[in-house]
Amino acid sequence: MKYVLVSGGVVSGLGKGVTASSIGLILKASGLRVTAIKIDPYFNTDAGTMSPFQHGEVFVLDDGAEVDLDLGNYERFMDIKLTSDNNITSGKIYQFVIDKERRGDYLGKTVQVVPHITDAIQEWIERVAHIPVDGKPGPADVCVIELGGTIGDIESMPFIQALGQFSYRVGSGNFCLVHVSLVPVVNVVGEQKTKPTQHSVRRLRGQGLTPHILACRSTTALDENAKGKLSQFCMIRAENIVTLYDVPNIWHIPLLLRDQKAHEAIFKVLNLNGVAREPSLEEWTCRAEAYDLLHEPVRIALVGKYTDLSDAYLSILKALVHASVDCQKKLFVDWILATNLEDATAKENPDAYKAAWKLLKGADGVLIPGGFGDRGVQGKIIAAKYARENRIPFLGICLGMQIAVVEFTRSVLGVHDANSTEFDPNAKSPVVIFMPEGSKTHMGGTMRLGSRRTFFQTKDCKSAKLYGCKGFIDERHRHRYEVNPDFVVRLENAGLSFTGKDETGKRMEIVELPNHPYFIGVQFHPEFKSRPGKPSPLFLGLIAAACGQLDTVLQHTSNLDSCGLSKAVGTDVSTIKAYNKKAVMKPAYRPEYVYGSLNGYHF
Repeated sequence: MKYVLVSGGVVSGLGKGVTASSIGLILKASGLRVTAIKIDPYFNTDAGTMSPFQHGEVFVLDDGAEVDLDLGNYERFMDIKLTSDNNITSGKIYQFVIDKERRGDYLGKTVQVVPHITDAIQEWIERVAHIPVDGKPGPADVCVIELGGTIGDIESMPFIQALGQFSYRVGSGNFCLVHVSLVPVVNVVGEQKTKPTQHSVRRLRGQGLTPHILACRSTTALDENAKGKLSQFCMIRAENIVTLYDVPNIWHIPLLLRDQKAHEAIFKVLNLNGVAREPSLEEWTCRAEAYDLLHEPVRIALVGKYTDLSDAYLSILKALVHASVDCQKKLFVDWILATNLEDATAKENPDAYKAAWKLLKGADGVLIPGGFGDRGVQGKIIAAKYARENRIPFLGICLGMQIAVVEFTRSVLGVHDANSTEFDPNAKSPVVIFMPEGSKTHMGGTMRLGSRRTFFQTKDCKSAKLYGCKGFIDERHRHRYEVNPDFVVRLENAGLSFTGKDETGKRMEIVELPNHPYFIGVQFHPEFKSRPGKPSPLFLGLIAAACGQLDTVLQHTSNLDSCGLSKAVGTDVSTIKAYNKKAVMKPAYRPEYVYGSLNGYHF
């Protein structure tokens, strides 16, 4: 087993996750089998109870694990399926060691950080690295490990100590350290400053780890003077120093690494020359170039409560991008704070109210994502009603589906006091209720989580056609509330169709309005399984409906070309170049899709 460790220095949010994902992609494209581990030093057992404002979205795996969003990047880039153990946290490690101590496994010894915590970390890494995640038997060839946080953080020290020991344990030819660090440009002098990275590498060496490759984040490519300084003062060969500068979209990062021969440096450190081939990234390059060439917009209004932080909806943004590239459209996401659509805001802040409604009315499609709590619920209900009545393509995910059902019950059935017991525990007409097996005393890990099966009730519905008319699908869930089965018959008689249910037939998984151009709500989270070149069918349907291509897509949902792009719209580089040959404008892109942008957006 070979190991590639990715660490970060100077500041957080530099893009270690995307860098680790890109390295994994390149290694996989070189014919190697790859797995990945994310280390998060926080003491939470998992990410499930953390606010998105604290740590971005909570990504859900097939086995129901609630993990860091970087595991979503790993799955999307490397097209693998990870497990709960692929996300290591301080909470998990300390709980593991304390449980062993309580059982008496340490035979009366004093339990300490060294060696007990550090040994547990090493054993965990070695065990998980051998678990196959690509659907093939046997362990992977290389495990990419990302160490969260920044070198120098107190909470990271046990992991750094453990990884230093681990590097000696596995041997120099089996361990490669890639250090991602910031090389800022001071505007006053316009010079790339290498001192922060020098100090970061010095601190890393002082803690027992020596970097083999330096990945420098900067706004532009490193000049030779800066690279020479880094090579001299960090004692790293110049050819092992690469620049990860700002690019139009993050799909270019693997190409940057390949063009700067980062894979050759990794192969040399890990003694893989003659085993691995040159990375084959034709499809990936095709997709990255296609995205850059798109300029015809499609506008999706995302109505939520965390709109000030794009990382809170990272997988949704990625799924929208995957689908928009397939439909030859340039995605623009109009962020709408749900509370700004409410009547109370019209009185308190009329400008925000007008701006929110202007965005909603100008959108080609509306998406209401999952979430928790009652803040902004009325605004989401208003958005769902607007999309339903004005025949605007609509996709509701988890809470978004429940919102659509509540709105329909109130507006169409005339049950004006219909509500979810999440928002009103004493609701007289509880159209959405707490799940019977849920826990009201413990928050962590008590939801309906992970991959669950949904059975289509009819093949003659949009969702079944988008999924290829299969009898069932497996999608990932994360919810505590569900549609009340006592209301289903009344809702269906009024025109709302529950086209997908669980194996018991009592849990509503998919809801549609048959007489609407595109109005679908799902209890699961389809965004978690969307991949570049393999967009989520429901997101593809939303984008296609928003730009008038739904009928074409429905006819060709199973027909993919060599780039993994839908032949329904013929998305490839040559087609798009011909399509844009008369265009003189430079393709625009939103700042939230700039890799590691230093203005606060980071992936």
